[in-house]
Amino acid sequence: MGEFAIRIAKRGIIAPLGMRAAGVYCGIKGQMPEVGGQKKQKNEEKDLALIKSEVPARAAGVFTQNKLKSPSVLVSKENLKGGLIQAVVVNSGNANCCTGKKGMEDARMMAKITAKELRVNEKQVIVASTGIIGQPLPFNLIKKGIKKAGKELSASSPIKKEATSRGIEEAEKLNAKGVFDAAEAIMTTDKIPKAVAVDFEIDKKRVSIGAIAKGSGMLSPNLATMLCFIATDAVISRECLERSLKWAVDKSFNLITVDGDTSPSDMVIILANGLAKNKEIREGSKEFNKFYAALYTVTFILARFMVVDGEGATKSIDVVVKNAKTFSQAEKVARSIANSNLVKTALFGADPNWGRIMTAVGYAGVELDINKVDIYFDKIKVAGKGNAFPFNEKEVKEMLEEEEVKVTVDLNSGKAEATVLTCDLSYEYVKINAEYRT
Repeated sequence: MGEFAIRIAKRGIIAPLGMRAAGVYCGIKGQMPEVGGQKKQKNEEKDLALIKSEVPARAAGVFTQNKLKSPSVLVSKENLKGGLIQAVVVNSGNANCCTGKKGMEDARMMAKITAKELRVNEKQVIVASTGIIGQPLPFNLIKKGIKKAGKELSASSPIKKEATSRGIEEAEKLNAKGVFDAAEAIMTTDKIPKAVAVDFEIDKKRVSIGAIAKGSGMLSPNLATMLCFIATDAVISRECLERSLKWAVDKSFNLITVDGDTSPSDMVIILANGLAKNKEIREGSKEFNKFYAALYTVTFILARFMVVDGEGATKSIDVVVKNAKTFSQAEKVARSIANSNLVKTALFGADPNWGRIMTAVGYAGVELDINKVDIYFDKIKVAGKGNAFPFNEKEVKEMLEEEEVKVTVDLNSGKAEATVLTCDLSYEYVKINAEYRT
């Protein structure tokens, strides 16, 4: 990451030239069922976001693999086929899923109203909804929210490609509130908004990749209850954009898990508006490798944010499986451990119960010799060759009480390695999900 300038939070998706964002309160979350006699939405919590590129952008996307797909996912996939996207509209608090024909009509209407408000082609609008499943959208509130966000978006100044470096910084500073508001507006059970930007050079041109995301529960490989919107001002072929996004997602978002559940509304979208005016990035070039590295940096940081912000989480956990025969084998074993409720609850209690980890290795569904397996908490070996290994339990317990925990499993069978990011499973997780709807 050393060759990139990384900027957390403030600029996010408006770091690239020509990008704007806004987030507003329109009352969608206030329509959620009451909990203990009080509405879940408090203090006019933001629940609708708009993102716009000054010009139509080449676009690519990755979507949930759940057989249940929300209308927003279906409409967005349909619009992506055109190859160009100029705007994104997102609401939180209501997933608009399992809502029948009306749900599809509402998703298309969200795109249509956004297009009219922002003066763009309605087929160049991405639609996303996240929240409770099975309830119709309060469309009167959605419509008002889009118009309200549209006015805030129009009030902000798009960053011109002719701007000097100082001019760019000033414009970004003015628009920073919009980024924070948009990142907040797409949240559901998240505790913190998530945004990041990376600057680098391509063809002696300053190029940026910026993003906002949400996700803190129902997170598992192959995307789950997460939304991520990425923008870049790079000139890059659509084929390269699609390939780099898939690779970056596979190595970041698809290697995190909070609880093993998956959602019908997930998507990762990237827009490339070309305003940096670099020579077009093509596959196989040094420039492509540099672009992919920068994109991966963005997605990895956001993936880490999601794990740290896991529902009820008290600590983040890196599960490293090394010396496997193949990457696939290492990934499956790491995923098995990271998804184990018994492992996650033991780590919540700072209990060095390595037997639960060994058990998860055994049922991972891969061919391995369990009598070769070593297990470590951080650098302290707690099991060797499939059996107990003497260690200072007090020392390990103190280490497991830290906010960042590392579990390493050595299969001693090859040279491949994989890391899956997860978090512990706490009492608070049960409380959050027990009260999520009723």
